[in-house]
Amino acid sequence: MFTLVGLIVVFVAVFGGYFLAGGKFEIILKALPYEFMMIGGAALGAFIISNSVSGVKKVPKEVLYAFKGETWHKSHYLAVLCLANDLLKLMKSNPASLEAQIDDPSNSEVFKRYTDEINEDELIEVICDIIRLTQMNFVDSSQLDDLLEVRLEGISHKKMALAHALQAVADALPALGIVAAVLGVIKTMASIDQPPEVLGGLIGGALVGTFLGIFLSYGIVGPIAAKMDYQSRKDLSIYGVTKEIFVCCLQGHSVNICLEIGRQSIPDGKRPSFDEVEKKISELRLKA
Repeated sequence: MFTLVGLIVVFVAVFGGYFLAGGKFEIILKALPYEFMMIGGAALGAFIISNSVSGVKKVPKEVLYAFKGETWHKSHYLAVLCLANDLLKLMKSNPASLEAQIDDPSNSEVFKRYTDEINEDELIEVICDIIRLTQMNFVDSSQLDDLLEVRLEGISHKKMALAHALQAVADALPALGIVAAVLGVIKTMASIDQPPEVLGGLIGGALVGTFLGIFLSYGIVGPIAAKMDYQSRKDLSIYGVTKEIFVCCLQGHSVNICLEIGRQSIPDGKRPSFDEVEKKISELRLKA
């Protein structure tokens, strides 16, 4: 929502200021379709060249993601803590039954309790892989920490790849605007014998290309790419919380200490209180 508000502010400030200063929209509106075709088309073509087919297909969803806001909220982090509590206690009390839970998490009674809050397959896969390693007697916490860092780096790269690709487009847009403006100047020079009012319109149309490239870069595409990058980094913190909990478990700490370390690693504003975690775990225990 705030992304949309920001875009409205950008448009009102730029075009409202232009209008109040006595600017006329006729030249802009006349040149805009052609300039946008050149600049937008070149930017789209460059984006397609530099990205995979699957990446290009994800663009609408990822841009919408910038408008929707962050994926993980307080309730989701609370669910992760409760899920970790169930899995760690099961790991200590009945490790043999844990294998069935991680082999088919979609039909697992433990995972099913949290499907409304934890519905990202990749996060569930990471949790299952960590437990699978412990089932194989991989008990070196420092090695697990390093392994998970590599795994999280890969996830981070994948989740932020489109934001970085979109930022590259934003960086290129001013130059593409200059390309469109130069073409407009070439068109103007071909009509050098025309009266001043005609030449003025042609020069104004050429300058629309420069304006459009800069405006799209710094007013729209760049901020959206930055928002996508920011939200991706925020959403990745839930993987870090999961890592802290299970690494702590391998270090030999009790379940309560593991959960508390995980809770304290949750970002501010999304961190449930100690009492909220205890209350939620008690409620789930009564339902079970």
